[in-house]
Amino acid sequence: MAVDRVLLAAPRGFCAGVEMAIKALAWMVRAFEPPVYCYHEIVHNKVVVERFEALGVVFVDDIDEVPEGRPIMLSAHGSAPEVVEAARRRGSFVVDSVCPLVTKVHHEVKVRAGKGFDIVYVGHEGHEEAIGTMAVAPHATHRVESVDEVAALPAFEQPVALLAQTTLSHRDWASVLEAARTRFPALWTPGRSDLCFATTNRQAALMQIAERCDAVVVIGSANSSNTRALERLALEVGCPEVHRVNHADEVPGHLSGVVGVTAGASAPEELVEAVLERLAPARGVEELRTTTEEEYFPPPRELRDLIGAIGRFGPIGLVAAAGRGSLDDRMIGASSVLATLR
Repeated sequence: MAVDRVLLAAPRGFCAGVEMAIKALAWMVRAFEPPVYCYHEIVHNKVVVERFEALGVVFVDDIDEVPEGRPIMLSAHGSAPEVVEAARRRGSFVVDSVCPLVTKVHHEVKVRAGKGFDIVYVGHEGHEEAIGTMAVAPHATHRVESVDEVAALPAFEQPVALLAQTTLSHRDWASVLEAARTRFPALWTPGRSDLCFATTNRQAALMQIAERCDAVVVIGSANSSNTRALERLALEVGCPEVHRVNHADEVPGHLSGVVGVTAGASAPEELVEAVLERLAPARGVEELRTTTEEEYFPPPRELRDLIGAIGRFGPIGLVAAAGRGSLDDRMIGASSVLATLR
């Protein structure tokens, strides 16, 4: 490999919602004897999921697969209301690690449907977030992904609201938004965009470097919506070669010149470090930062008393990850937590 220089996008990797969810599941693993059950993958990243599976976490796609009385975690992507209710009936201890930004969209769906709106929801077919969101008001929600699907919608008699999956590409959202406003001139949209700030920030950071690169490496799993959006974006802006990888050993050996590197919101920093080591640029790594993210989501409320109780029995791996003798969750990074879970 003859890579001259690496341009490293920032922000990249874990967002606040992923940070919260990974740390929440880590607390569950520390607090309960295995197996701990998790409804759907906690986040869409192969390495993260495999790390937890090695510790006895069992990921299921149906709450009925969970033996009665076992602890259950609900994933960051959000769950249908009936799933949440079923988990609470079945589990001995249930933690909902849904991202607060997804909760916001669930609330918007509930409120708009309650006011008699038909809801056009922009989301990927089969994605856990889309499934959970549409289940909030299935009678009123119509999923679309493209301008053509907007054109195929019926002529609604009720007012129309437009909502979105949080991890959409801004470009994908913008084209559908324009088409929906043309089709439904009185369209209601939320005052604050449903698109995740972290998704938008990572796309903006990639835009800053992609046109300057001979190739771009996007780190993240194939089932990660925001990772695939980064991959498409790099191609759309004209980067001649784009590779999405799960691990450093998937990076092609022929890369040369200037290589851009970014990571989806579910990818841990250890994967970025491994990719940089494999690329071994002759003239080093230049990090280009477009913004600094300071958002923090506290642990799910169901966990807060448990964390306090565990803390009274002395330091554990999550405290060690913070490099200090306290249980200040804000100071503990999820990438560091993952490293203690090997």
